[in-house]
Amino acid sequence: MAISLRCFSLCSFTIFLLILIVSVKASTTQKNDEVVQSRKLVTQELQSLKNSSMVESLDDNNDEDTWNNEHAVENPEEIASMVDMNIRNHTERRKLGYFSCGTGNPIDDCWRCDRRWHLRRKHLANCAIGFGRNAVGGRDGKYYVVNNPRDDDPVNPRPGTLRHAVIQDRPLWIVFKRDMVITLKQELLMNSFKTIDARGVNVHIAYGACITIQFVTNVIIHGLHIHDCKPTGNAMVRSSPSHYGWRTMADGDAISIFGSSHIWIDHNSLSNCADGLVDAIMGSTALTISNNYFTHHNEVILLGHSDSYTRDKQMQVTIAYNHFGEGLIQRMPRCRHGYFHVVNNDYTHWEMYAIGGSANPTINSQGNRYLAPVNPFAKEVTKRVDTDTGSWKHWNWRSEGDLLLNGAYFTPSGAGAASSYARASSLGAKSSSLIPSLTSGAGVLNCRTGVQC
Repeated sequence: MAISLRCFSLCSFTIFLLILIVSVKASTTQKNDEVVQSRKLVTQELQSLKNSSMVESLDDNNDEDTWNNEHAVENPEEIASMVDMNIRNHTERRKLGYFSCGTGNPIDDCWRCDRRWHLRRKHLANCAIGFGRNAVGGRDGKYYVVNNPRDDDPVNPRPGTLRHAVIQDRPLWIVFKRDMVITLKQELLMNSFKTIDARGVNVHIAYGACITIQFVTNVIIHGLHIHDCKPTGNAMVRSSPSHYGWRTMADGDAISIFGSSHIWIDHNSLSNCADGLVDAIMGSTALTISNNYFTHHNEVILLGHSDSYTRDKQMQVTIAYNHFGEGLIQRMPRCRHGYFHVVNNDYTHWEMYAIGGSANPTINSQGNRYLAPVNPFAKEVTKRVDTDTGSWKHWNWRSEGDLLLNGAYFTPSGAGAASSYARASSLGAKSSSLIPSLTSGAGVLNCRTGVQC
């Protein structure tokens, strides 16, 4: 009997050991499979990054000696950080809000919480909204470091200057080595697929000519102080490595957009120029003007060349999350012909009117805050310019969810055709009660390396 009990106990113990070994082996196999799968995912991410157009551009061997220097630098740290981000997404994908600051501003929430924004600068190109949301700028090109603020020769610009950067024929993401004030002798003629990114430094374009975006596409301008722009011209100016030509007199706009598309103007501070702060004319379209701080100026934004220039009927512009501040008088914006989505902006100052137009533009005003001036004769937000009531009463202008303060009033018109407003709608408007947080960062940001911007 005792022997039988010992045999039973021994058999039971042996079976238990076998079960334990099998369980451990299965667990180990499962973990190994997970590790293999994880490695496969990382490998796929690496391969994807290797095959991406941006990395190809960064790794591309150039035949031109001028590109193999400090002004067209490769950034392996960015690639490493992108891989790190993709691994993190696989292993911590349930931790939502990694790039969310919770302000409600979808552009800022897309990138500003990232402490490593300076290693992932090009992520900004994925954060655009509105009609200009497809503007990629220089995302798929190399970095160009501007280290020289001078503009001695607009026909033969020196390497390392902003003018030398913006005229190149290939995509470039342009950054600045240090704080600088750039006084341009003549218009800065942008070429296609360029980003000017002044985050992390204090860059002013001032006291001379300013920026012209003419007959090009895919431009992003971010983080510049642009002010005190002067009329210039009657001079030769280079627009590409292979072309320069005679420029007639320019008006002195801060940013002039002429016959161009897929343009994004974001987080700039603009003031006190000879003509407009942003002018978009001559068939320009697919534009977003966002997060800017406009101050001390008369005619702020012009959208549309003239009442007779009907090609501007295709124009679509988003104006979002901007602060129209002290010292402004009119044209925020002044529109012709096209489709204009004015959404979640803060209007704290105007002397004549805020939004004006002629030639039957469609204006969709949603979720803005309009604070009227003290002047009892300037309370109206809107102005139909040089047009009789019999004509403008059919134009589609509407106010939806706007906060009208201090006696401000918006004069709507038109039958409200759904198809017309659909072409003037580019993103979902948020409540006007959120304007303080949505526009709190308008203008140039004080970004510093290693901290949230």
